[in-house]
Amino acid sequence: MRAEQHIQAAQDLLIKSGQRLANGVRMQGSETLWGAAAHSIFPLSRLRQWSLESHPRLGESADRLSRGLGELHLSMDFDSTGRFHANFCHDFMTASDITMECPLVHRFVNRLLSLR
Repeated sequence: MRAEQHIQAAQDLLIKSGQRLANGVRMQGSETLWGAAAHSIFPLSRLRQWSLESHPRLGESADRLSRGLGELHLSMDFDSTGRFHANFCHDFMTASDITMECPLVHRFVNRLLSLR
């Protein structure tokens, strides 16, 4: 995928995740939210020629971007996306957990997309 396609996918997935979570479909909404975060990392990482061949590499890229921008909260925000990814498999997050952590993922995605 090209950078523009990743950006569009991230934006679309944020919208879809909100719709799914609002409809009480927590597992699919969680995975969709994680997908938005993953897609938001690709354009900036590829621009810097960082490898993204695995899930751990996404986290490494998020950490590098966070340090490089001097915005350490971005790394923590990306860590929240991992909980949403795990929630898709295990359905352990409560509605309260989702309500509290969802804005962190949105902040992460929106910040990275603003850097394009």
